[in-house]
Amino acid sequence: MLNSVAEPAERDPVRRRLSAQERRRQLVGIGLAKIVEKPIQDLSMDDIATEAGISRGLLFHYFPTKTDFYLACIAAAGRRMLRTTAPDPDAPGEVQVEMVTRLMIEQIDRRRDFYLALVHGHGVADPRVSEVVDSVREGSTERVVAALGVPERQREVVRAWWAYTEDRALTWSAVPTGERPVPVSQLVRECVAALHALLRISV
Repeated sequence: MLNSVAEPAERDPVRRRLSAQERRRQLVGIGLAKIVEKPIQDLSMDDIATEAGISRGLLFHYFPTKTDFYLACIAAAGRRMLRTTAPDPDAPGEVQVEMVTRLMIEQIDRRRDFYLALVHGHGVADPRVSEVVDSVREGSTERVVAALGVPERQREVVRAWWAYTEDRALTWSAVPTGERPVPVSQLVRECVAALHALLRISV
């Protein structure tokens, strides 16, 4: 006699419950991935929640407003930028400066639209955005100061030089690749030369 009781359907794998910190990290990670595809102000909270496998309401439990979520993504992007532009700490100081300058220029070139939004605050009208910009510049400044042994009194000179370098990178990266007036290697040399000139005249 056949067993009249149907075999139970195969169950979906049990999804591990994430801690609040893990869930926030997951959501920000999704946001960071989408920033590459579109401006941060165009991110859809519904799309973020769907990709995370949670409800829109639960997303707002972790980030009470869209701005809170955007700011968390921008802050994470700033930390990532500092990680990806870190020079080799074992290299000579001059080499470290050239390396971090080149890495920053290349990073701006790859993420120009996002960097413009970050610097000029497009799409997220919140003063906390400037704190992210400041943290990136301060971290980059500290690397140059440490690499070259720049006196504390000249720290602001280095910081101002970074603003100049960012502007050069944004202008350079706005030109199509095959039409740029100088290669990245020359742009790096010019920026580093400007740094040394500024440090000499500000002694």
